[in-house]
Amino acid sequence: MKILVVDDERNIRESIQRLFELEGIESITATDGRDAAGKIGEEAFDAVVLDLKMPGMDGQALLEWIRAEGLRTPIIMISALGDINDAVKALKSGASDYLIKPFDPAELILRVKTIVGGRKRDDLIEAGARTADGGARLLGECATARSLRQLIDKVAAGSATVLITGESGSGKEVVAREIHGRSSHASEPFVAVNIGGIHDTLVESELFGHEKGAFTGADTRKTGLFELADAGTLFLDEIAEMPFPLQVKLLRVLQEQKIRRLGGTRDIPIGARIISATNKDIELLVREGRFREDLYYRLNVLRIAVPPLRDRREDIPLLAGHFLARIRARSGTGLKSLSPDAVDALMGYPYPGNIRELENILERAVITSEDDLIAPSDLDLDRMARKSAPEGPPAARRAVSDQPLKPMMELERDALVRALEKWEGNRTRAAQELGISRRTILNKIKQYGLESR
Repeated sequence: MKILVVDDERNIRESIQRLFELEGIESITATDGRDAAGKIGEEAFDAVVLDLKMPGMDGQALLEWIRAEGLRTPIIMISALGDINDAVKALKSGASDYLIKPFDPAELILRVKTIVGGRKRDDLIEAGARTADGGARLLGECATARSLRQLIDKVAAGSATVLITGESGSGKEVVAREIHGRSSHASEPFVAVNIGGIHDTLVESELFGHEKGAFTGADTRKTGLFELADAGTLFLDEIAEMPFPLQVKLLRVLQEQKIRRLGGTRDIPIGARIISATNKDIELLVREGRFREDLYYRLNVLRIAVPPLRDRREDIPLLAGHFLARIRARSGTGLKSLSPDAVDALMGYPYPGNIRELENILERAVITSEDDLIAPSDLDLDRMARKSAPEGPPAARRAVSDQPLKPMMELERDALVRALEKWEGNRTRAAQELGISRRTILNKIKQYGLESR
């Protein structure tokens, strides 16, 4: 983060710069509007802290120049005058916030972090929207997502079998498609099959194919998925659901690189790379004897663990922008966007259903919201949280059966009350503890009738 501090008073400039330095924030100072305009023309800043009244080119003039140049840099105006008309004019001209001197240093830091964070969220949402026509992609800019992409690049370079693990809805097939797309086989077919979605009696025929007359109802020859994948990639999703008798046949295919259709008499060479995936604890299944150990080792040559969405929350705005644009294109609904409070709510939700659940939440909100701006209430996260809450074992369910579930809004109110009481009503400190913006905490205080606290 890099901040430009503009003030004609040297002691104020240097004090703010030292304050940022203590917070690990890089800053550069300018003595007036013209000096600041020159620096803005030379490099990019995440935000500008701008004094309103300065000789020559003052803060209002610089603000108007910045916006006329088409720059969206967040600007926090500061002034010792406290003139409400000046504040209104600055905000109407595009200022992001306004502080009256003297101000609490912690308040300035909080507002800068909140505004820059909000701007970055908006940029991520827009960036996600621009990816909506690109099909399934591994989106994300957090460290976890970048590490995952680096691992995919390494895995894609070879041809060994890959086992992808991760919770349901976390994007395992997207990872498989990324591996295929970055490999030397990208121009060849990518064939995906969900083993758990096929009846046990049909799995063998789907994978290996069959000859005409191989069994009752086999009126024609059927080409199996191994053959259809050709020299591309065959993705076996939910591999842990493969019937045990078929596991030995799959093992033989991996060892010999040949298949034989049901009812056939000749072996057919296959060249597809095999990528499998599971949301189960496959090592436990091996220990329990429900999955062949030798097949497990054949499939687990290269391993990729896909993290759940709750471990990469920084990517939620980017994913949300991507899904909103895709939903709009698919449903033909009008342009809708997320309010800042809605983004905060999405960032705080646990997502037991991971990325797939995020898309479902947004699709429902786009359809049901009456305004162009999607509010937290449109997301219906309270109901989703109650619906997805684990029941636990029967004894535990009986123990709590007479206790009503506590709605998420009530839990949120309790957390808000505790934070306000801890910091003796200091809303800035309470917002910091809760990890939300000052604007959000003010809205929540009003929502829950806590103005007197």
